[in-house]
Amino acid sequence: MPHALNPLDATSLLTAFGTVGVFLVLFAETGLLIGFFLPGDSLLFTAGLLCTTGAGGLHLSLPRVLLAAAAGALLGAQAGYLIGRRAGRTLLSRTRNRHLTDGMARAEDLLARYGHGKAIVLARFVPVVRTVLNPLAGIVRVPAGTFALWQAVGGLVWTVGLVLGGYALGASIPNVDRYLLPLVGVIVVLSLLPLAVELLRARRTRAGAEPEHRPERRSVS
Repeated sequence: MPHALNPLDATSLLTAFGTVGVFLVLFAETGLLIGFFLPGDSLLFTAGLLCTTGAGGLHLSLPRVLLAAAAGALLGAQAGYLIGRRAGRTLLSRTRNRHLTDGMARAEDLLARYGHGKAIVLARFVPVVRTVLNPLAGIVRVPAGTFALWQAVGGLVWTVGLVLGGYALGASIPNVDRYLLPLVGVIVVLSLLPLAVELLRARRTRAGAEPEHRPERRSVS
């Protein structure tokens, strides 16, 4: 009896859809606001690992995985940008999802703090932010050429880096597929670290900016 598909589990997605799943997940995560919950980081790493181990009878082709990952990430980002230019402000203003609203705030902070190029590249490595920043770039009218250049740089570094990282680990450690679940767990934790750092930094910034309100003492004559 086949296992039910779990969209939050990278191995489940790869077992169900193979290389096509890599493209679809990355396109949805980086291009469509509904894809913010998808496991992009762990999916890329797991796909690279499965190119060498063939865990669970699933063996993927490294060139095809790299092509699908790059195509999904790059085309998804461009789709998100176009959505942002045409209807992004309306869509984001209507959302009631806390993760998306928080991601919107962090994406705006990245653009304000680092400028267009650096923010677009860094956003690739922060979950949820990489979903929201692309339509946000369209909303605030980041020049199309600037966005296309830096999203391509960030997208290729992110996808190729994680896939080759998984591939290198699988090729260098015998029977590494036995530890697939713990490894994916580590990748998920590591992928959330930038988000945690940004949240902590934002909290400290807000705390430092809040004026101290202390009651004035009046002398009694």
